[in-house]
Formats: sequence, C-alpha cells, structure tokens
Amino acid sequence: MSGSGGRHPTPRPSFAHLSRLSDDTGLFEHARHAIVRREHGYCTDDAARGLVVTSREPEPTPEVLGLAERYLAFLTHAQDTRGAFRNRLGHDRRWTDAPGLGDWWGRALWGLGTAAARSPAPWIREEALVAFGRGARRRSPAPHAMAFAGLGAIEVLRRHPGHADAATLLMDAAATIGAPGPDPLWPWPQPCLTYANAALAEVVIAASQLRHDGPPLDDGLRMLTWLRDVQLRDGHLSVVPAGGWQRGAARLRHDQQAIEVAAFADACATAAAVTGDPGWETGVRQAVGWFLGDNDVGTRMWDPATGGGYDGLTPHGPNLNQGAESTLALISTVQHARRWS
Repeated sequence: MSGSGGRHPTPRPSFAHLSRLSDDTGLFEHARHAIVRREHGYCTDDAARGLVVTSREPEPTPEVLGLAERYLAFLTHAQDTRGAFRNRLGHDRRWTDAPGLGDWWGRALWGLGTAAARSPAPWIREEALVAFGRGARRRSPAPHAMAFAGLGAIEVLRRHPGHADAATLLMDAAATIGAPGPDPLWPWPQPCLTYANAALAEVVIAASQLRHDGPPLDDGLRMLTWLRDVQLRDGHLSVVPAGGWQRGAARLRHDQQAIEVAAFADACATAAAVTGDPGWETGVRQAVGWFLGDNDVGTRMWDPATGGGYDGLTPHGPNLNQGAESTLALISTVQHARRWS
C-alpha cells in the first residue's frame, strides 16, 4: 500500500473482481453488487478495456496473463475480415449485432495496440499486432471512436515507430478530433462534453510528439488544462456527469462515472511524460483520490472486499453495483499511481 491518494492509502491494482466477472468466453458487462449478471452477456468494449489493463501489468501473474489471452481471443472472434467489430455477445454465445465502426471498434484497437506493444508474452503481442493492423485500415466518423483507435495507434508507434497504418490512423484521429477554438471559456473542439473526454486531449498531445507533422503540442495541452480546471472543485476532482455538459448550459454534478476519471488519469500521465511537468502528476493523484473518497460526496468509490469499482457517484453516494466498466476504470487509474508512489 502507498499514500499517494490524499488522506487515504492507495490500493495496488487488484484483478480479483475482474476474474469474478470473467469466464472462458470473455468479460461479463454487468453485476448486481459484486455478483455477475450473466443475462446481459458480454461486449467488445469491456474486453478491449480488459486487454488494456492486463497488458499494462509489467509482471503479470499467470491468472492475469490468462485473462489477457481470453480478452484477446474475444476481440479476434469479434473482428470481421475487413477490420470492423461486433460489440454484443449474448450468454448463449450468439452475436446480437453486425460488425461496425462505433466506439467498440476504437476501443478494440486500443486494446490490441496496447497488447501488441506491452504484453510480456510474445504470442499475445504477435496476434494482437495482426488484428490491430486489420482494424487500423478502417475509419469512423465519430471523434470518440477515432480517439480510442488513436490510443491504440500511439501504443503501437511507441514500439514500432515505422508502422505506417498506425501512423496514418493517429493523424486521422487527431484531425477528426479537431483543434481547440479561440474562446478561453470553451476551447473544446466540440460543442459539448460527453464521456471519456480527456481521451481526445490525450490523442492530440501524443500525436504532437510521435509525428513531425502532428498537431501543435499546445493544442492538446490547452484542451487538457481547460478540462482539468473545469473539473476541479475545492481541490478535488468533480468530473462531467453521464448526461454531459452542453456549451452555454448549466452543468450538473451527477451521476459521475468512473470511466471519466480513468480517462483523465490516462491523459494526465501522458502529459506528465511528454512535458515533464509535475503538475500533471497531481492530476493523476486527484483521479486516484476520486476513487478513495476525495470527491463531491466524500465517499469511497470501490469495494476493498471485492476489488470492484462502483458504477457511479450519485448525490446520495455510490451506485453499489460493480460492473466491468467501473472496475476496469479503477484498475487503470491505480496502475498509474505506482509510478509516483
């Protein structure tokens, strides 16, 4: 245990609840409290995020490596020959949708790129790189989908700088996200903040460093600085809620989602690595602190008994269900904490 999360000790990444939510097919999406709800089945979105966090472990246990293999197998099964992905698989092992290029396509490339770059297992790296290359030739019109795909391209380029498809995908992702506007009160490229907002800024920051013809570093830093400033309240993180925030509208405080906190931690970690500015390390600690109780309600957003993350922060406290998305966000965030603990 370490003490980088404010007044609370920071937990080390635990994969206990992720294992509880997983079977030999993949990762179940929902839980009632800590117990899996099989009737809701699996999704590519969560398998992809699962592959990200398991691949980030520098010395994975056999159990964590086994989870990574299962999530990779799920993604390659979801992918069609043209690089698109199905998203939803029922507990009966039947797909309920057609291959597409939504957020799940982008997240699949993020997971595959992370595995291709970081997994200590060569058989995982090799298979992930093949699947990434197939998907990286496709494009989505959606900025978030392209941002998630861009995160995968960033991972691949850090290990394989000459990967042409990853380089082109990253530049296209940054172009789809767009440049910040001139209004200091709303420099965000889109007219509203929705979900995983910091991922868009992270892609622009990384693209400025990995590509000589990339966007200016200041574009991404302006985006992330503004996002940080509008999400700080009395020194703690108060993220944009699930309903989003439209330019010119009143901003609501709830319900806040763990995915937003994890995206902010990722982006701050990238900004810290790129700039060397220790202020961004503070952002990571504030994200960890949100899970540990440094939030608008002053309540812990994870269950130490199970290792699961709670499914949302309401005005009355946490939603005590411990689904895959929130648990993965918890793991992802505390993985960053050990770097500065």
